[in-house]
Amino acid sequence: MWEIALLIIALAFAVLVLYLVFLLKKISAAVDESRQTLKILTSDVNVTLYQTNELLAKANVLVEDVNGKVETIDPLFTAIADLSESVSDLNKQARYFGQKANNAASSAGKAGAAYTIGKVASKLFRKKGD
Repeated sequence: MWEIALLIIALAFAVLVLYLVFLLKKISAAVDESRQTLKILTSDVNVTLYQTNELLAKANVLVEDVNGKVETIDPLFTAIADLSESVSDLNKQARYFGQKANNAASSAGKAGAAYTIGKVASKLFRKKGD
């Protein structure tokens, strides 16, 4: 009876060993496939990083160029702001002088009217007195 039990144990052990061998082969194949995939991914990541570095370098050059152009344009905007302030001051002065001229013309008109009235009155008074 011992012999049958030993035979069953030996067969179970042999089946277990065969199962483990197949399992290890599958694990080995999966590890090999993972290594290949990892190599491909590493290569792709390296290419992507290289291209990213090139893009960043170009972006840095463009940013420096834009910054230089903005520095060149800043004085222009300052000059435009100064010019607009000067034009605004000139408009204020023109309005002031226009108002003054209008007031002077109005005063001159009144003075002319007063002169004419005075002249007519003078003629009237002279005729009465003559």
